[in-house]
Amino acid sequence: MVGGGVACGLGAGPVGRRGCERKAGPQRGRLEPARGSSGVPEAGLFAPSARALVCLSVSPSCPEGLSRLWGPFFGGGVGWLSSATMKVKVIPVLEDNYMYLVIEEDTREAVAVDVAVPKRLLEIAGREGVSLTTVLTTHHHWDHARGNVELARLQPGMVVMGGDERICGLTRMLVHEEELRVSTEYATWEMREGTTHPRPALTGPLAPLQFGAIHVRCLLTPGHTSGHMSYFLWEDESLDPPALFSGDALSVAGCGWHLEGTAQQMYQSLTETLGTLPPQTKVFCGHEHTLCNLEFAHTVEPHNDHVRAKLSWAQKRDEDDVPTVPSTLGEELLYNPFLRVAEEAVRKFTGKVAPAEVLEVLCRERACFQQAVEPPQPQARALLALQWGLLGHQK
Repeated sequence: MVGGGVACGLGAGPVGRRGCERKAGPQRGRLEPARGSSGVPEAGLFAPSARALVCLSVSPSCPEGLSRLWGPFFGGGVGWLSSATMKVKVIPVLEDNYMYLVIEEDTREAVAVDVAVPKRLLEIAGREGVSLTTVLTTHHHWDHARGNVELARLQPGMVVMGGDERICGLTRMLVHEEELRVSTEYATWEMREGTTHPRPALTGPLAPLQFGAIHVRCLLTPGHTSGHMSYFLWEDESLDPPALFSGDALSVAGCGWHLEGTAQQMYQSLTETLGTLPPQTKVFCGHEHTLCNLEFAHTVEPHNDHVRAKLSWAQKRDEDDVPTVPSTLGEELLYNPFLRVAEEAVRKFTGKVAPAEVLEVLCRERACFQQAVEPPQPQARALLALQWGLLGHQK
């Protein structure tokens, strides 16, 4: 096991392509390269791992055949998949991380999720011709928040939001169930009906957030860290699927390392907070660990046809070196053992019945499985220590 006391094996896993998480699911529909104003396909932007930058688009200019399609582009650069007016750019960074640029096509406003490499983010935002005003950070770990301070320096006035005061560069503290209802004129923060949380204290100026029809609901999902916040985005009057940016709380076929809090809290985050979202919700996680996750899921449920099909698909994606995000929540409920703790096969594997106890054993077994598949080298351990905040963090 990596690091004494670490239980669950997803999120900031060992360094390497197979480090921990990766998605699967049959690809539907056609894909084609993004085109610039001249109609010529754009040149590719590549991450250090060479995985292609992915665009999940809702652009009305996309061909009709691409309407409502989501998924990565195979062809070495930028891929477009269509859905409405919200476009999500999947940006591979570091060894296996993802940061995201969410673009409102009508207003050309953008919000970033988990900024790890700010200059790369600004380069892509510039190429897209969008105005980047806000950062949503899922948690304080180095590989998700390291770029906040530099981004604010490069672009003064940047609003950095999150649910943990340990997040470097934080300007606004968010709370569970808070909704960011953002218009082109002003921003308001509202609580869902029935909640008792007070309005959050703002540590920075209340600058307008111009993000068109896109709404953001903040969901506190402790377990990986105590202040982990996931973000649920949807559009007004749109039939297209909402999006969940789950950081290291929920991954494709897995979940994050259980570092802070209790197994019961993690169970509630996964099953009650995230597991009850609409099944068509697209899940954008923080790491490319899908293949390893599915291999573990296969050891838990060797007779699960959904796991076998996803694993075969993920192996092909790994060979092609292309991303596996997003999945859907409905898919996750079919093959992600951490969302299937009530299933008889999963209980039998763990020898437990109580959901939180099942989850705790799964996390422990997942860590042992990962170590056996790819034992981390000493330099990887040091990187993990940084990612988990064991060597301190920036303010």
